[in-house]
Amino acid sequence: MKKIVLTGGGTAGHVTPNIALIPRLQKEGWAVFYIGSYNGIEKKLIEEINIPYYGISSGKLRRYFDIKNFTDPFKVTKGYFEAVKIIKHINPSMVFSKGGFVTVPVILAAKRKKVPTIIHESDITPGLANKIGIPFASKICATFPQTLSHVPQGKGVLTGSPIREELFSGIKSKGFKITGFNNNLPVLLIIGGSLGSIKINEVVRKTIPTILKSFQVIHICGKGHIDPSYTHLDGYIQYEYVKEELSDLLACADIVVSRAGSNTISELLALKKPNILIPLPSTVSRGDQILNANSFKDQGFSFVLEEEQLNKTSLLQGLNEVYYKRVSYIDNMKNTKLNNGVDNIIKLINEISSANK
Repeated sequence: MKKIVLTGGGTAGHVTPNIALIPRLQKEGWAVFYIGSYNGIEKKLIEEINIPYYGISSGKLRRYFDIKNFTDPFKVTKGYFEAVKIIKHINPSMVFSKGGFVTVPVILAAKRKKVPTIIHESDITPGLANKIGIPFASKICATFPQTLSHVPQGKGVLTGSPIREELFSGIKSKGFKITGFNNNLPVLLIIGGSLGSIKINEVVRKTIPTILKSFQVIHICGKGHIDPSYTHLDGYIQYEYVKEELSDLLACADIVVSRAGSNTISELLALKKPNILIPLPSTVSRGDQILNANSFKDQGFSFVLEEEQLNKTSLLQGLNEVYYKRVSYIDNMKNTKLNNGVDNIIKLINEISSANK
């Protein structure tokens, strides 16, 4: 049986694309194994779907000064030797890496054991872990066409991002049943990221009386961010986090307000959901969400509202514009080749595996 090691961790965004690939890999005869950190978010997510999981030591790679910069290299070195041992034990034909600090020792170990590696880069510019891994990889999968200019010529492949199959199984009527909504007004879904967004939550709640004149609102506000003082409002429902019901809630949503993480916006593109993107500002990130959002804006997929300009007036203007131009946004999304990347990535995995036999 063909064996593949998936790796990626630190955030859900470095794990869910791997999870999206697993059903197809198994269907095509691959035995799937996962290498992540000892206790990262990836451990729980992977063990929930009964994939063999191996933990290794992982240190953070930083562009800024921190006292841990003197100790974390030792963690990475330890992780490297652990990864070498694991890869020797599994003896895979392929490693697929989604990014995150834990992947660096795995990629280096795969190179030592002569196992080909494919890296997937979700954002326009590669993160630090992927930058380190790129010289050792056979191919680099990209979500955005702009990424190809940031990787060695001939290594980059525009594949799109892999999307979880269950997101396509949503049923609109189930979404209405879950929320108690009806067909009288369109539905607005607001997603502030897995931890929520204080700024987005704050502006939405200040604006909600006016928004409810035009929309019914599903607000996924993040763990610990439900505000009981708003639970009495008709047409407004709050969730800390949604898992199983997300596909049905997306199915009943007419437009979406979201952060601009690559996986999330790729899912909105695949589902053809008109959207407003509010990217994380560069003051609290490396600016990748701003680049992602502007790329989607330039392609006619999204309306972009930067957090610094987010207020009651700008939010209402954005909602009105996106809703009334929703057909145009949907048409643009229908005409792109950047849809579900599962097929493209599986094809590339099979090609490289066959070439290395």
